Amino acid sequence: MSQAAQPPIGSVVSLWRYPVKSMMGEELNAAAVDERGLLGDRAYAVLDRSDGKVASAKNPRKWPRMFDFRAEFTGPVAPGTPTPRVRITLPDGCVVSSQQADVNQLLSRPFGREVTLQQAPRGQAPVIESTDPSPQATRAEEYWPDIEGLDYRDTVTDFELPDGPFFDCAVVHLLTTATLDRLQQLYPQGRFEARRFRPNIVVTPGDGTVGFIEDTWIGRAVCIGDEVQLGVTGPCPRCVMTTLAQGDLPKDSGILRAAAQHHQVNVGVYAVVLRGGVIHRGGAVRLQ
Repeated sequence: MSQAAQPPIGSVVSLWRYPVKSMMGEELNAAAVDERGLLGDRAYAVLDRSDGKVASAKNPRKWPRMFDFRAEFTGPVAPGTPTPRVRITLPDGCVVSSQQADVNQLLSRPFGREVTLQQAPRGQAPVIESTDPSPQATRAEEYWPDIEGLDYRDTVTDFELPDGPFFDCAVVHLLTTATLDRLQQLYPQGRFEARRFRPNIVVTPGDGTVGFIEDTWIGRAVCIGDEVQLGVTGPCPRCVMTTLAQGDLPKDSGILRAAAQHHQVNVGVYAVVLRGGVIHRGGAVRLQ
């Protein structure tokens, strides 16, 4: 049976890309996908010049303002072409470009430490004034809050990033509204909105199911539209980032606590790209 002939289980309700790791990103109507995920996703990161580590909202004690920055590309991101410049809106509303000669100085001020904006190796020209001696820093830090069910509690650990774009683990993160609705039932005081979890692809089931339905996708192929095929590799364990304030969403440690108590800290699933193409919002989602 062809991909299009499979009965749909739902549709894509939203698409997200994050041009700079741990900053707010951009919601899309369509996105090209290749073996490294959505083109342009986590294409840039901020590096701490003192230790070379990648800035991450996973350690909000060191990087408390990551979600006060918003990044978007200045043009379309297309296969076979250089990644366009990224435009970053600072916490005070000022806007800087990745190609400005003083971009690092302008970013360093609101962070309160010397930083460098670094582009991941993907065949593009390097960012102006990059001082990192290697093409990509490979380590970051994570703070583990004192919540039962986490691997660590009230401590900071180091972790290594894979080569390529600045992903922590997998290149694609899928999440369903069914999971968000179930968590909302379990913790009604919280606001379980997709943006808290920074997914790439949000799927809404066609039958209105509520529950952790992504669990049944692990080890299977998720087909989106007529082209893209993703292989679901495992659950997505959550971290302190889900508890942080962003926009009008308040800080809420109960978000992570609910995931820990009711679903082994997992919300959504990770995937690899089996076949690339273009994903459109509203595209049919099928399982193989």
